[in-house]
Amino acid sequence: MPRAIEEIRASERTVALEDLIGADRPLVLRGLCRGWPIVAAARESDTAFAQALAAYDNGAPVDTLRMAPEAEGVIGYNENFTAFNYDHYRVTVTQVLQRLAAASREARPPGIALQSASIPACLPGFAQAHPLPLLEPSVQPRLWIGNRVTTPAHFDEYHNIAVTVAGRRRFTLFPIEQIGNLYIGSPDFAPTGAAIGIARLDRPDDPRFPRLREALAHAQQAELEPGDAIYMPPLWWHHVESLLPLNALVNYWWRPNPRDRYVPDTALGCLMHCLLTFRNLPPAQRAAWRTVLDHYVFSEDSPAPHLPPERRGMLGDMTPELAAELKRKIRPYLDD
Repeated sequence: MPRAIEEIRASERTVALEDLIGADRPLVLRGLCRGWPIVAAARESDTAFAQALAAYDNGAPVDTLRMAPEAEGVIGYNENFTAFNYDHYRVTVTQVLQRLAAASREARPPGIALQSASIPACLPGFAQAHPLPLLEPSVQPRLWIGNRVTTPAHFDEYHNIAVTVAGRRRFTLFPIEQIGNLYIGSPDFAPTGAAIGIARLDRPDDPRFPRLREALAHAQQAELEPGDAIYMPPLWWHHVESLLPLNALVNYWWRPNPRDRYVPDTALGCLMHCLLTFRNLPPAQRAAWRTVLDHYVFSEDSPAPHLPPERRGMLGDMTPELAAELKRKIRPYLDD
């Protein structure tokens, strides 16, 4: 069994942002948002939750997935990996709730998942009524709703706080070093935009994935009830199972480092450029470039202590002006 994720009980102590980003490990924040009105409605009943949420709905369309019952709610690929295993719709939050209510009455319901909807865009007023004081108001929340749906292991590039507001969710997390044991799909053909694991965690003896058990030996796990939250550091793999006929989650992604505002919103473009540039080089050249990248990019030590600070250029402290100059220099290489 995976070991339990470390917990902080919000009822027993004040949770500070430094508790999270300084630790660089996942943490469960029990009861962090138990006082939210939407959580109180969810604890009353699914109907009360749906009515309370629909009251904020302004009719904006949101991205929603529907999977056939045969998929067992697991977001992913079809059997021959030629397409994804879901249909995509743009409907309102209220329509999603109605479809979930109808599905709950079926013996073999389809999988339904509202994915990453901007709450200010579709539920105006919700964020003001449900604040998260840990974060700056500029960090905008996103909404996820569904029935018994599983999002396989994937990672985010940002710090992430996820709050269960209805139902129950099981989070299984892995450190980034387990990337080779999780059987991740290709980044350029990924459901919902995030590269995901194709090995099912509930089938550890599948002979196609012999290293999965090694990943599970390093897993951490927790189940969250309404009002509970979890903090996930950047680049931690997380596999998320929604366990009831109606589940909802609100999450927040952010970058705490002010220097990060100079860099692109995603590093995946850099990853793909590295695959294009380095992956098929001869082994000796790949090893040489690994040394160069370790020296300039990944080393904890400065690569230019021997240079005067004013002459360190891209090897020194990043500024808006230097970031703009670097982007200008990079552009011709991308056009090649």
